[in-house]
Amino acid sequence: MKILLLEDNKKLNEAITKRLKIKGYNVLSFIDGKETYEKITEGFSCFILDINVPNIDGIKILKKIREFYSSLPVIIISASVELDVIKEAYDFGCNDFLKKPFFIDELEIKIEKLCKIQNDKIYFDENSYFDFKSALVVINNQEIRLTKKEKLLINLFLTKKNQVISYESIENYVWEGNFASLESIRSLIRRVRKILDKDYIQTVVDTGYIFKIT
Repeated sequence: MKILLLEDNKKLNEAITKRLKIKGYNVLSFIDGKETYEKITEGFSCFILDINVPNIDGIKILKKIREFYSSLPVIIISASVELDVIKEAYDFGCNDFLKKPFFIDELEIKIEKLCKIQNDKIYFDENSYFDFKSALVVINNQEIRLTKKEKLLINLFLTKKNQVISYESIENYVWEGNFASLESIRSLIRRVRKILDKDYIQTVVDTGYIFKIT
């Protein structure tokens, strides 16, 4: 699982990063809000954000994350105990709030709880599901191994199911910020449609796609 960490205290940043990497997480850490702001669409599964950081604060980054991803877990860490700050974080969609100082063990527990879906299965119907952990799709009891881009695309669709997803959002998430032609995106969509074997992915003309699932 790929985690974005924003913490401007270098020692705390290094300690959290080291511990999470030992646990097997892929961690990309930042100490500057502006640099973080520019990287949020690069295929992360979980975000850990300090509020008071240089250039762009954690709340503004949280708001930007929620423009792209309605359900990916966001944990706010802060030394602030002001109720209005905590309320603002929850109002803009954080999933949990951890006050400094804290034990890194506690942060690990929150990550495991909030991100459990990333290590579990999401069912399309009773016979078909997507397994995040093993990166495969099972369709009518037949296992289909996914490429990295196929996995990222399905992951994006499931985090924003029943919402319109633009070509730009797919490019930013699946190609991790690199350029992708419209034909490349359409080719990937065709492959995933064939894999899923049902019309879950519907085209929104001149805009992108919507993943229809109950």
